Amino acid sequence: QVQLMESGGGLVQPGGSLRLSCAASGPIFDIYAMKWFRQAPGNQRELVARITNSGGTYYADSVKGRFTISRDNTNNTVNLRMNSLKPRDTAVYYCNIRGISGKYDYWGQGTQVTVSS
Repeated sequence: QVQLMESGGGLVQPGGSLRLSCAASGPIFDIYAMKWFRQAPGNQRELVARITNSGGTYYADSVKGRFTISRDNTNNTVNLRMNSLKPRDTAVYYCNIRGISGKYDYWGQGTQVTVSS
C-alpha cells in the first residue's frame, strides 16, 4: 500500500513563503499526474496545481505567478513552492498522485498552512 507523506506546512506571515513536499512510501508506476489540492474550513477541496508525466503544468487562477509545482520522477516526489502568501491561502493542503487511466488515486494526509500576522 503506497502512502503519501506531506511536509513543510506551518504558520507564516502574509507575504512570506513556504515549500511543501510530498513523498511516496514506495514505488509507483504509470503516474499520470501529481497534484496539490487545498481545503479551507467551510469550503470544498480545490485543485491548486498539477503537473503531468510530460511536465505540463496547471495552476488555479488564484495562485498563478505565486506558486510553482515541481516533481522528482526518480523519487516520486512532488513539491509546491508558495511565495507571496496571503491569508486566503490558509487551508489544509493535500497531495495527490493519479495513475494513467485512473488506475489508482493516492492521497496524503494533509498539511496545515496558516497565513496570518
